[in-house]
Amino acid sequence: MTPEGNDSARSAGWLGRDVRRARKQGETALARRRRDRLAAMVTHARATSPYYRELYAGLPERIEDASLLPVTDKNRLMERFDDWVSDSRAGLDQVRALADDPGRIGERFLGSYMVATTSGTSGRRGLFLLDDGYLNVAAALNTRALTEYLGPTGLARATMRGWRYAQLVATGGHYASFSSYSRLMREGGWRAKVLRAFSVHTPLPQLVDRLNSYRPAVVIGYASTVMLLAAEQEAGRLRIDPVLIQPAGETMTQADTDRIARAFGSTVRTFYGATECVHLSHGCSEGWYHVNSDWAVVEPVDADYRPTPPGEYSHTVLVSNLANRVQPFLRYDLGDSVMLRPDPCPCGSPLPALRVQGRAGDALTFPTAHGAPVRLSPLAVSTLFDRTRGVELFQVEQAGPKALRVRLRVAAEADQDRVWQDVQQELSRLLADNALDDVTVERSDQAPQQSPGGKYRTVIPYAP
Repeated sequence: MTPEGNDSARSAGWLGRDVRRARKQGETALARRRRDRLAAMVTHARATSPYYRELYAGLPERIEDASLLPVTDKNRLMERFDDWVSDSRAGLDQVRALADDPGRIGERFLGSYMVATTSGTSGRRGLFLLDDGYLNVAAALNTRALTEYLGPTGLARATMRGWRYAQLVATGGHYASFSSYSRLMREGGWRAKVLRAFSVHTPLPQLVDRLNSYRPAVVIGYASTVMLLAAEQEAGRLRIDPVLIQPAGETMTQADTDRIARAFGSTVRTFYGATECVHLSHGCSEGWYHVNSDWAVVEPVDADYRPTPPGEYSHTVLVSNLANRVQPFLRYDLGDSVMLRPDPCPCGSPLPALRVQGRAGDALTFPTAHGAPVRLSPLAVSTLFDRTRGVELFQVEQAGPKALRVRLRVAAEADQDRVWQDVQQELSRLLADNALDDVTVERSDQAPQQSPGGKYRTVIPYAP
């Protein structure tokens, strides 16, 4: 540990070596790092965050077990934003001003932090600051995963292809993946030379043409968009041969990943994470997500936050990010239902394995006069709302084969008519770009509807 107990401040080389050592030494070494890093993060949060100092009053001085901590969630943390952050210079109004400006995507806030916005499973906007230590830990863990996925042969093939990365991202907003990409483009370096972003808002024929021209060695991005591309590859319109494909952001079945692997003749590995903890886990050859338990704590729990036994799906999952110090996420309710594997994974990893019982990313499908339907990724639709000012909560339902119904909750200080005009304009542009001018868009007078489990399904495909 560093004198301050901040391993995430170490160099990239040290982080990479420590990740390798921890995996090699097994669960005892992983658990020791997890306990020490949790204790250091709790101490840091108490010392620098008025919110956590208040929340943790009366708890033992050293905390090595996350279950001793109170539960937090996005709503509570956002309500106390100024007290939550550990940097007293970072106020909500200043962060929001940057996040509302698309011209500042990738700009460092206060010269130090990346800004990322998310709606997550609830549809509510979150404003998050990511420090360099957090991003360096995520990079070290991702590098380790890539090495394991590809092996010597795959690494050699990717090197021969110039390590060209195609990143399928939602553009136009401060989403974590696009903000990270934009930051790299602003700051330069070798990674900026091998990485290219492809917008999920691009009409599918154009996206196919651009990928055919780029011929990426690695494709990473939203799972629903990757599935659309697999269909294009099967049809012969897309003709790329990546070494590795990494679908993310939405739940996939084994049949989905098998189909992608067949279509591209590539290794396919998924990963499960969130802006609040991008390094949470990486997928394995057996179809499980392995939690990076030296840098994150995962607790599957029931509705009363009691532990869910391995082998059973939880009501939700609590996550503690042991790397991000500017905005500590400790025992944070992520909202997903997960199941811990009760026995060792056949892949041989010493890391705990889990599966996610999330709703698969359903594409919206629209009939056309030409026979072939047009499909839109749910992320291509929902991210439009994330970047529309004044939207607090949203839900888009395909009410008919060629009809969209929008439910909105608009911020109290926002102009209702102006917000709806902006939403309607964004959706109309997306539809027109995909030759869907005959699809109607209407606003419902109802508020967004919750599922029985309490979640908001932000995009709902047509169900005849």
